[in-house]
Amino acid sequence: MEGLIEEGSELIEENPAPEELDAGLISAAQRVEHYEIAAYGSVATYAKLLGENEAVSLLKQTLDEEKETDRKLTELSTDINVEAAESESEPSGRHAKKAAAGR
Repeated sequence: MEGLIEEGSELIEENPAPEELDAGLISAAQRVEHYEIAAYGSVATYAKLLGENEAVSLLKQTLDEEKETDRKLTELSTDINVEAAESESEPSGRHAKKAAAGR
């Protein structure tokens, strides 16, 4: 999990164009969600094996919430990724500004 958070921090430090930052942060957030989905799914299975039915119910509820968050992030990324790709190809984008500034 620390590695996933570090990846997001490194992206921010690169100071990409806003659209690229949004796309990258959504991607990082989805990796965190997938990690959480795997963890809650595993723990729910363990709880079921142990006969902890109340815990199973709560864990499955949390698992469903994580899956819904992932679905929403996927939905967001559809438009954001297109915007990020377009910003990279536009002459007025961040890369053109860096070149004009001599960076």
